[in-house]
Order: sequence, then structure tokens, then C-alpha cells
Amino acid sequence: MKYILMFFLVPYLLLAQTKKDTIRVFYLGGQSNMQGYGYVKELPDSLNKKNKNVFIYQGNPVGDNDATGGLGKWDVLQPGNGTGFASDGKNNTLSDRFGVELSFAKKLQELYPNQKLAIIKYARNGSSIDSSGTAYFGAWEPDFRGGKGINQYDYFLKTVNNAMAVQDINGDGIEDVLIPSGIIWMQGESDADKTELVANQYYANLKRLMELMRATFRNNDLPIVIGKISDSGNDVDGKVWGFGELVQYGQEKFAATEPNVAIVRSTSDYKYSDKYHYKSDGYIDLGKEFAKAVFLLNKKKSQ
Repeated sequence: MKYILMFFLVPYLLLAQTKKDTIRVFYLGGQSNMQGYGYVKELPDSLNKKNKNVFIYQGNPVGDNDATGGLGKWDVLQPGNGTGFASDGKNNTLSDRFGVELSFAKKLQELYPNQKLAIIKYARNGSSIDSSGTAYFGAWEPDFRGGKGINQYDYFLKTVNNAMAVQDINGDGIEDVLIPSGIIWMQGESDADKTELVANQYYANLKRLMELMRATFRNNDLPIVIGKISDSGNDVDGKVWGFGELVQYGQEKFAATEPNVAIVRSTSDYKYSDKYHYKSDGYIDLGKEFAKAVFLLNKKKSQ
């Protein structure tokens, strides 16, 4: 009798061992308006809570040449992944700020109602792509050689590689297969505040960086959505970013000429909490717009 029972049990045991969860994963990167300066206390009730069905891996954001850069661990998505967030790789320390991740995830859940979702995030306040004069904030330039030769691009690699190496991100005992589904990039303000030469090189710098990021996810046609930088005008000459128009031109060129790329322009309508950062409702709207744009790129790609 026991042999007959085992005969029927074996297929079910094998099925349990081989079952895997497929999870769409999106990368969020850039500088402070991606890191997030929204106030958790200003969130609507629909976002001011744990989203138990979405997990996030956020790399520790620091300046160049810091061994702690990019450390992180998977955790359930909740408010507190904005500026002030930190991680030592074992514990995540949430802050009183948020970025686009909350509304981004909520909108994606509406657009992908039957799919599991996850987010990988690494963004650093004040960082530029170009490494000239980066000082405290850091640079994403892949060939960076300053100091110990470790920069934001290296932290990106550490964040992504460590996140993708985890086989069970939600701890439910089932192996997770992470499917890269998009790069979301909000950055450029710091490159617009250096020199005219740096601003003019933004398109080329962005193109190379995005190519390498796509290669990291092993998909040279991975959808990319960038946010167009804007200017609060809160300066004596009416411009915070001296060469903002040149960077905006580079962003538009990138979106117009590169395959499977979209640009979100709603940033021009956002109000500012200070001369550099959007108000809380701006981050909420931007997350929704990013979600809609990357969804459409993926839909178009699948047709």
C-alpha cells in the first residue's frame, strides 16, 4: 500500500520542487528627484502603508569611493525609501521621505493585475554622469578613475547583481525568477550645472550609460523611460540649472533616436518644495507616469 501511495505522491513532490515564481523587476535610478524628497506625512492613505505584494531592493546611496555603497536587502515596499534611507546589507533604515516607487508600484499593479512585481533602486543625491567636479555627490561615469576608482556606476552594479542573485526575494520558499522589464531614469540636473561642454555631452554620456545598464540586465532592447529635468526658477537669474536647456535637448534626442525609449515631460508642471526638489504630489504623479510609459513600451515590444 505504501508503494502505491508513493507512486502517486512522487509527481506532486517533484512539482513542488520545480515550481517557480516569475516576477517582473524594474530598476529605478538617477539623482535626488529619483531618490525622493516627498514627505511620508503628506502621502494619501492609499500609499501610506505597506504594499505586501511588491518587494524592493534599494542599494545604500553614498558618495564615490565608499565601500558601503550599493549594500542592500530585499524588503516589502513601504514608505521610507526616499532621501535618508540607508542599508548595511543586513538591515534597512527607512526615512521620513519617499520617491516615485510607491505610486509607480501601485499603478503597475493596476496595469499588470495578474503578475508579481519587484523594484531595484539605486539613486544618489546630486550625482552627475560626467565625473568632472563631482566632489561630494559622485558620478556615474563608467570609466571613473578618481580616488579609489569606485563610483555610482559601481554601486549600481553591486545593487543589481546582489539583488538578482537572491533566489527567493520574498522568503516564501519558492524560487523566484526575476525578469528585467524596464529602466526608469530621473537625472541630469547636476550635469546641467557644471559647464557648457559637460551639458553638451549629456546625450553621449546618457547613451553609453544606458547601453551598459541594459547589458547588465542582459537585454539590449530593455525598455527605458527617462524623466525630463525641469527648473524651479528659484535663483537670482531665474534659472537654477545654468545649462538646463542643453541637457533637456540631449534627453529629447535620446528618446527620439534610441530604440524602445520614452520620455516623461510632466515634470514641467510640478511645484517645488525647495529650489531643487518637487513637492510630494509631484513624486506621486511622476511614479504613475513612469509606470504608464514603461507599460506601453513593454506592450509595444510584445506585439
